[in-house]
Amino acid sequence: MNPTSLFDDDDAPAAPVSVLVVDDHPLVLAGLVSLVRSEAGLHLAGQAIDADSALAEYDRVRPNVMLIDLHIPGGGITAIERIRALDPAARIVVVTASEGEEDVYRALLAGASGYLLKTADFDQIAVCIAQVAGGRNYLPQALSAKLAGRVKGNQLSPRELEILHYLSTGKSNKVIARVAGIGVGTVKYHVNNILSKLNVSCRTEAASVAVKRGLVHPF
Repeated sequence: MNPTSLFDDDDAPAAPVSVLVVDDHPLVLAGLVSLVRSEAGLHLAGQAIDADSALAEYDRVRPNVMLIDLHIPGGGITAIERIRALDPAARIVVVTASEGEEDVYRALLAGASGYLLKTADFDQIAVCIAQVAGGRNYLPQALSAKLAGRVKGNQLSPRELEILHYLSTGKSNKVIARVAGIGVGTVKYHVNNILSKLNVSCRTEAASVAVKRGLVHPF
C-alpha cells in the first residue's frame, strides 16, 4: 500500500494516528497489527485480547483509534461501553465477522464510530481508520442497508429474545417452559409472537433469521 494513501496532503495529521488493536484470534490480531505497522500514517499503540485488557491498555496508551472484535472474551460490546464511560471521546472501530443488523446497531449504540467485517481489505480498513480518527463515522453501504432492515427484529421484547435464544438451540416448548420458569401456554404465545414479528412461518426459519440478524449467536 502506498504510504501516503491514508491522507490527502491537506488532511495529513501532524503526527501518526495511534491505534490500539483488540482481538483474541492470533492470526487476525497479527494481520491488523501488520497493517498498522505498514502504514506511514499509523502508529501501533498497543494490543489486547479481551475486554479487561482492552480497557487497561486503552487507559494506558489513550490511542486515537481502537480496533476491536465483538466476540472477544468479556464481550466487545461491554468493552466499548466501558471504554466510552472512561473516555466519552474514544474513537472505536469494530472489526468483526458478525454482519447481523442487531450486532451493528448494538455496537453503534454502545459508542462505536465505525463497523467493518473481517472480509474488508487493508485499503478499506486503513480508510476507515483515517475517517474515524478525523472525527467522522464509517459504515459500509451494505451494512447501512442491513441496519435499516432491523426494525422487525427490534420489536421483540426481552422475554421474546430469551425465548428465541432457547428456540434457536432446538429446545421444545416444554423444555423452554421449565428453563424459563413459565407455562407451556405462555411459551406458545411468545413463539407465535416471535414468528409474526420476524415474518417467518416456522421455528427453524426463525432460528435462521435470528442468527443472520445477530439476535442470537450460534454456539
